[in-house]
Amino acid sequence: MTNTHPTGAVLRPSEIKPRERGGGARTVPLVTRRIGSTSLINGITAFEGGASIPIHTHNCEESVMVLEGHAIANFDGVEHHLGPQETTWIAANVPHNFRNASATEPMKIFWTYASVDATRTIVATGDTRTIDAEHDAK
Repeated sequence: MTNTHPTGAVLRPSEIKPRERGGGARTVPLVTRRIGSTSLINGITAFEGGASIPIHTHNCEESVMVLEGHAIANFDGVEHHLGPQETTWIAANVPHNFRNASATEPMKIFWTYASVDATRTIVATGDTRTIDAEHDAK
């Protein structure tokens, strides 16, 4: 539902159906154009033990904070180990991915894209999709 005159929103992740990302990752979209945002989108992605997402790029800047567990972030081939509250910034078009550092414990990240028109391009396949399309897919 699009709000034509947005003033604000309260979002409760426990009330939003997660979208399966594949490979043991699920995303809860939070701030999106659907609620009236015109300049950013964000959400939470939970990773099962050992889960990761493929190396990809975005057409805009991204920031990711680890909420729980431990992550390994790969930016342009360099790995960074991250714990709770540690935060990243990734420039547009930089190949990167996040994976759960634990084979058994869950990991959760909070991400923000600097554009409501953010896209994800999977490096291995060249497949490009809007982040909005990923959220509305299921």
